[in-house]
Amino acid sequence: MRTIAIALLLTTITTAGPASAVSRYQSLSKTCAAVQQLIAGERAVILRYPARRGGLVLYDRYVADSGQCGISGYAARAYIPTKDDPLCPVYNCKPSSVFNPH
Repeated sequence: MRTIAIALLLTTITTAGPASAVSRYQSLSKTCAAVQQLIAGERAVILRYPARRGGLVLYDRYVADSGQCGISGYAARAYIPTKDDPLCPVYNCKPSSVFNPH
């Protein structure tokens, strides 16, 4: 019985490795194509950019597809400012609901 408990503990420890950190970038320092390549390569990134008014810094998590959104979410089209495009198309996660089942 003790051997089974130790084996179960070791299995849990090896499969529950450290969570990978999500990289953060300033969207205005990159071109739209570079931002899209980052998202495709890393699967999920956090992008920061200034608000259109007020000087606040906005940020969100942008993803390559719905697979990074969890079981109750989906990837929705969003637009962020980049060095060369004020409306660069990307995706971020939105929650699914009865009224919006994706």
